[in-house]
Amino acid sequence: MIQKALEALRNGEIVLVFDNDNRERETDMIVAAEFMTSAHMTRIRNDAGGLVCVPISSEHSQKLGIPFMTDIMEVAAGKYPVLNELSPTDIPYDEKSAFSITLNHRETFTGITDNDRAFTIKELAKLCKNENQADLGKLFRAPGHVTLLRAAEGHVLKRKGHTEMSIALMEMAGLTPVAVCCEMMDDENGESLSTADARKYAEKHKMVFLNGDDVIESYKKYLKD
Repeated sequence: MIQKALEALRNGEIVLVFDNDNRERETDMIVAAEFMTSAHMTRIRNDAGGLVCVPISSEHSQKLGIPFMTDIMEVAAGKYPVLNELSPTDIPYDEKSAFSITLNHRETFTGITDNDRAFTIKELAKLCKNENQADLGKLFRAPGHVTLLRAAEGHVLKRKGHTEMSIALMEMAGLTPVAVCCEMMDDENGESLSTADARKYAEKHKMVFLNGDDVIESYKKYLKD
């Protein structure tokens, strides 16, 4: 199944990934940022409905110079003490938040439309692919409507979130390690979509469904090979 997922990602298709029963217990839609289109954004917005985020590998995050949001809060807390009180030290399923800054491409208008967000995301992937990280400030503005996530160094070997799983999948697929992920929500009960319903969605739309544990094990094997 992992090979089908990697092939789908190389073809610019969306795959579904469930993390773990002992973590968020959520299924995310994931697609390679370098293939992001307005149509992808429309489907993700309508059929997933969670927060559309852009995981970036630790290596590229360092090259871009983008920090964790918690680092920004820590630095700014001297002037705004309330930021210390808001520190996310009590996340029930994790030790550290992956959230970073938000961006819009400077050629977008409001930045929130499907066209604008898809353009921002694809151009960010292009920036990373071409190793033009010095152009980040020239091409993008912050804050914006695209939420960046900074993957942990060593990603799934250190942290088992969708952020890291997305980057592991991009790496195994031979793609630029920048992705798009969004949690699938349930319109009926106000919760995240059940695993069973996520599987049904995948079957109906002929999408690959992966378990996060399989992604992690496949990545470990990938490193050995």
